[in-house]
This record gives sequence, C-alpha cells and structure tokens, in this order.
Amino acid sequence: MDIQYWLWLSAISLASSFYVNIFVWKLNEWYYNIKQRNKQYPLPPGDLGLPFIGNMLAFVKNFSSGHPDSFINNIVSKYGRNGIYKTHLFGSPSIIVCEAEMCKRVLTEDETFKIGYPKSTIEVVGCKPIWSFSKEEHRRFRRLISSLTMRHNTLETYLTRIEDIVVNSLAELSSMSHPVEFLREMKNISFNIIIDIFLGSYNQHIINKIGNSFNEMHSALFSMPINLPGFAFRKGLMAREKLVKLIKPIVEERRLIIKNGERKDLLDVLLHAKDEDGWKPEDEDIIDILIGIILAGHEATASSMMWSMIYLTQNPHILEKAKEEQEEIMKTRLPTQKHLSLKDIKKMSYLSKVINEMMRLVSNNFAIFRETTIDVYINGYTIPKGWKVLTWTRAIHMDSTYYPNPEEFNPSRWDDQNIKVGSFLPFGAGSRYCPGSDLAKIEISIFLHYFLLNYKLELVNPKCPITSLPSPKPTDNCLAKIIKVSNIA
Repeated sequence: MDIQYWLWLSAISLASSFYVNIFVWKLNEWYYNIKQRNKQYPLPPGDLGLPFIGNMLAFVKNFSSGHPDSFINNIVSKYGRNGIYKTHLFGSPSIIVCEAEMCKRVLTEDETFKIGYPKSTIEVVGCKPIWSFSKEEHRRFRRLISSLTMRHNTLETYLTRIEDIVVNSLAELSSMSHPVEFLREMKNISFNIIIDIFLGSYNQHIINKIGNSFNEMHSALFSMPINLPGFAFRKGLMAREKLVKLIKPIVEERRLIIKNGERKDLLDVLLHAKDEDGWKPEDEDIIDILIGIILAGHEATASSMMWSMIYLTQNPHILEKAKEEQEEIMKTRLPTQKHLSLKDIKKMSYLSKVINEMMRLVSNNFAIFRETTIDVYINGYTIPKGWKVLTWTRAIHMDSTYYPNPEEFNPSRWDDQNIKVGSFLPFGAGSRYCPGSDLAKIEISIFLHYFLLNYKLELVNPKCPITSLPSPKPTDNCLAKIIKVSNIA
C-alpha cells in the first residue's frame, strides 16, 4: 500500500511539474499574442521562451559550447525556412531575420528600423554619436569619421605606422622560445596600431591602463544588465568610467598643444574638425567617438588576424597561393621602395578573397541589432513597434543558398563577385555601414603580408574547442608558436 501510494504521488508530481512547465513556457506566447490579436498579420513563427529569460539559456548554451549555428538551425528545423522568426533575447521580444532581401530592407530603412542593441551594449559602449543621434546628426558623424579613415591620402599616411608596429611586433614574438596566446598578441598589435593612429606616441603606462579597460568593457557587451558587484555589466560600466577619466586629460592636453603645433594624429584632426554647416564636436563627443571606434575596431581586427592565420595554417595549399602572391608583389617593387603602398595592397586580390572568406566563416558579430519605430508588415507577418529586429549575419553567411558548401574555407568562391545584396554583412549595410572598414582591411592585409613572407604559425592545440561568447575564439586564445622562416623584409 505504501509503495503504491508513493508511486502514485511521484507520478502526479511529475505530471504536475510537466504541465506547470508547459504553462509557464506558454505565458510569454499568450501575453504577446493577446497584445497583437487585432493586427492585420500574425507574428512570425517561433517561440518566446520563458518570461523575462526568454530563450537566453539556449542562446548561451549554443554559443558558449562552440556550436553557435545550432541556435538558429534548431529554430529553422522546427518552423521551416521562412527567413523570419520570433524569439525573446537579451530581455526583449525580438524578430530574427536571416534572408538576404529582408536583411537589406532592415539595414537600409533607417526611419523604420533604428539602432536597437541591448541595454548592456549601449550603456557600456556609451558613444552618443552612434546611439542617440538623429538621422541628420548620424550622417554628419559618418561624414566626419569617413573623412578620417577612408580618404586615399589619409589612408596612405597610416601605412608606414601600421607596418612598423606589425614588423617589430612579429620579430619580438618570433624571438620567444615559449608558445604565446596568439589572440592576446593580435589584440596588442591591433590596439597599438589604433592608439598610434589616434593618439600617436604617449605614456605607455597610461596606454596599458586604457587597454585593460577596453578588455573589461568588451567582456560586458552582451552581458545581463545587472548593475551589482561581481556582474560583468557592473565591471564594464566601471571600466568605461575609468576610460573616460584616462582619455579626457589627453584630449584637453592635445587641444592646448595643437594651437601652435602641427596636426599629426586623428585626435588632432578631430579637435580641428568642422563640417560645412559649421558644426564641430565637443570634447565629450570626441571622447565618445574615440572609445566607440577603438572598442569596435581593435577587437574585431585582432580576431580577424588570428582567424585568417588559423584557416591558412589549416589549409596549406591556400596558404601557399596567398604567399606566392605576396612574393610576386615584393619582386615587382622598385629597389628603392622600402614600404608597402596602397597600390601594393590593391594588388593583393587573392589575399582580399582570403579575408572575405574568413569574415564570412567567423562572423565576428553574430547579428546586427535594430528596433522598429512603427508596426512593420513584412512577408505576411507583423513586426510590432518597439520590437528588436536581429539580422542574423551568421545564418546568412552559412546559408548554402548563397554559399555552396558553406562550412568549407574556400577563397576561390569570391572569384565570382556577383554576391547577392544582403548576403555578406561583416560591416553592416546602408547608411550605418562601418566607416572604418577600409582601415580594418588594410591593417589585416599588412599583417598577413609580413606574416606569410616571414613566419609560420604552429598551433599547440590544433583541435582546441571554440567558444563564441561574445565573439568566436579558441578557448586557449589560440596558444601557438610564431616561427621565423625567412629573412625577407
């Protein structure tokens, strides 16, 4: 009798737990469906997960375990290839878009889809010129940044400075007898480049403090926005406060110096900047711009340099072809030419394809975040006003519709430049296309040029697990030895 009683009790408890879980899981669904019941079109297929938590548990599990594509693949397998799905991520009801035409629309219709990154990202990065400017103010900001980073004569002035840092850093790393964390070293190189371009030579102790603050901020970009001791979000906010305190006196000091001096660095140019309407940025704007550009630039560029060499090392025939191109460029240079020119970099056509293919496979930014300003009707579905819209770049870049055998590292797929608009989004699209993209690709090209000619990468753990939070990387930070193989300079 007692045994039967406990068996029945256990069965009832399990059944109750099962139905309670279903009820709780459906609460989000019911709530938002009721809110949208009078709309002309339904919400897209998908599920909104648990109240408050949404689908973050599955997202974190898939991305931290090195299988980031599992998250979207599970949705597609369950609801079909619609290209648009509802979910609940980073504390907000959201729509995932992973079809090229829809992505193009979301990223180019600025009035309908405004910037919509999570609270943690917006508050940690700060940078009012990115988040809170009106359309006209953003256009003005973009013109300013583009003039600093994309003009031919401006880019030309950076080359020698980038070269010197790359050459000296690689020589130092190859002299080490022990393995190094390759990703960490790439971050150092990228950070030193962008700091040199913006600030020039400066107190190394201060520069080190700036670098440490950026590392803490990057770790908090997609954290839960919990402002309590011990949480990544709190650490990110405190790191930003430290950063502002470090950069502010540099800006103030430079403003005084350049009154009678020569403008050499981007900070000097920013301090003198003025558009055709007479607008010029205040010190607070300049600090925001510096933080935003350095944070966005050096982490992604460092990751790109690391992944380029990982893929090349794993594919020796591709590495050899890329190296032969660099050797040919060296042979055709005049004996009096000591440094790379923009003309040389434009000759690196195969290397450019290597970089494109690496960016496609890695997708440093898994999604680009927008938010609807009105109710939007798209492909027979409603995207309610105020909902987040995530153009899921990882899904686009790994879609066999656009890229046959998408998991294969194949730079030759870029021989045909008829890439469908909206299917390649490493730098975004539309008016908010990354203004520093040309500078980033030049940094990567110069680094790969010298690495391919003079060094090889020997991975300590070739099959090291990958994590993708907040961006893809080996869990050992790519532990490797950098070995000098040539005396070509």
